[in-house]
Amino acid sequence: METTNMQKTMARLIKNKIAKVLTCSISLILGSVTLSYAAVIPANVQLADKQEITRNNFSEPGSLDPHKSESSSEFDILRDFFERLVDTDKEENTIPALAERWETKDNKTWIFHLRKGVKWSDGTPITAHDVVFSFQRLVTPDTISPYGSYLIQATVVNAHDVLSGKKKPEELGVKALDDATIEIALERPKAGFLHMLAHPAMSPVSEKVIKKYGTRWTQPQFFVSNGPFKLSEWVVNEKIVGVRNPYYWDNKNTVINKVTYLPLSDYKADLNRYMTGEIDISNGGPSEFLPMVKEKFSDQLHVKPILGVYYYLFNTQRPPFNDVRVRQALALAVDRNIVTDKVLGNGQKPAYDVVFPGAGGIYLKHPEYASWTQEQRVAKAKELLSKAGFNEKNPLKLTLLYNTSDSHKKIAIAASSVWRKNLGVEVVLQNQESKTQNVSMTQGDFELTRYSWNADYSSPTSFLDIFTSGNTNNHMKYQNKEFDKWVLKADETNDPADYQQAIDILNKEIPAIPVYYYVRVKLIKPYVGGVHIDSLGTILTKYLYIIKH
Repeated sequence: METTNMQKTMARLIKNKIAKVLTCSISLILGSVTLSYAAVIPANVQLADKQEITRNNFSEPGSLDPHKSESSSEFDILRDFFERLVDTDKEENTIPALAERWETKDNKTWIFHLRKGVKWSDGTPITAHDVVFSFQRLVTPDTISPYGSYLIQATVVNAHDVLSGKKKPEELGVKALDDATIEIALERPKAGFLHMLAHPAMSPVSEKVIKKYGTRWTQPQFFVSNGPFKLSEWVVNEKIVGVRNPYYWDNKNTVINKVTYLPLSDYKADLNRYMTGEIDISNGGPSEFLPMVKEKFSDQLHVKPILGVYYYLFNTQRPPFNDVRVRQALALAVDRNIVTDKVLGNGQKPAYDVVFPGAGGIYLKHPEYASWTQEQRVAKAKELLSKAGFNEKNPLKLTLLYNTSDSHKKIAIAASSVWRKNLGVEVVLQNQESKTQNVSMTQGDFELTRYSWNADYSSPTSFLDIFTSGNTNNHMKYQNKEFDKWVLKADETNDPADYQQAIDILNKEIPAIPVYYYVRVKLIKPYVGGVHIDSLGTILTKYLYIIKH
């Protein structure tokens, strides 16, 4: 259904946060208009009799508990099975979901009103008390949620003290005013608060079911969800099957009856099964097959930039990487075009700072060296290394750590070759399995390591937060009070000028080397309609339908 010009204008005002009072009043208005939530089928399209789809999920999810999950392989499924208080539409605007409307007078106290008659997939009512239980469970220390600190980032009152065990979960700033109304209290205004609520970790879960079945609740026979699909089958390392949830409030606008997720991490197997018709949505196949894919399946190849950045982190506490000149030199000398065009070649773009361009509708200025030639960058890098005391007689030596993957290895070889050739740097490459590498990063047992960050929500803050002092993802051990100040201010104002102040500091001090911005590559059968890849790389099954073929 098309939105009117008035609705579009309102949406833009929300997105840009032109004024706090407007954010409040427009949120109320958007909470009451009718928007497109699911599949929209053109009049001339004839549907297939069998509305079933098979997707490659790339890897086996570690959990289908929203509070135990942390990767895209889990989130892609959870977004089909669960619905949050709010969601985002195809234009990245916040729209009503489980909550039909909301309001705030000061951007600190928010009131959400649940839709009338909403139910869990077992037919029982969803209440405000379930939502409160879910938020409390997320930050309860015993839950050990990978996203336990998410409500701290959202500035929910007492979230930090609850997660640290200083206060009881009941003291969290979330409460049920009645069975259909939730109040969320924030410590201060948070520019991206509504966007944050759309994250899978914010999915409500059934208090009754979890208290009855404990950790077993995610097994198919006990599983209860509130989204367009519910869990029907889970065969570990083989498949996960979802079927229509008849109790979903917008079930009438869902078309797909059955969705099967396969955990194929082998790109060649993925491509082969796509070519034989076993998979309807694949991960695009290995990069070396891209020319063939472009030639044979150009109309089926979808390449979408997503909010993710690939970079190398410095251990800024370990000499000589505590010297900003060394960090600057290595960052300047990386030939990003070789990585994006020669090593990868899937449409990735060179990255010169750690914030994805356009996140939250905001475009920040790149550092000056982004416009230089590679020769100019190398010349400046040599000068900086020399001033730092490194030369032919005293070459810089470093160990570059990466987690096991062919592409990570190729990128590491490309980066180290350039450093060796142009700067005389002696590089030792070290690979570890992802879990081991995570331990190494957490313990600070590295000099330079491969890392990436995919935004949890569309805002520069989601990229900048991990560089703030004390952040649990700040593996660089980077600290700068001036940077912290500007990130905090920008998080309240959503003013591009404040974000620019923050990113300028990072671009000068370079605790990490940005390499490229991510894209999501998919091969999708031409008979799959309603395809939309959002900025987080997600394809919601509720938008899809199978065309007669």
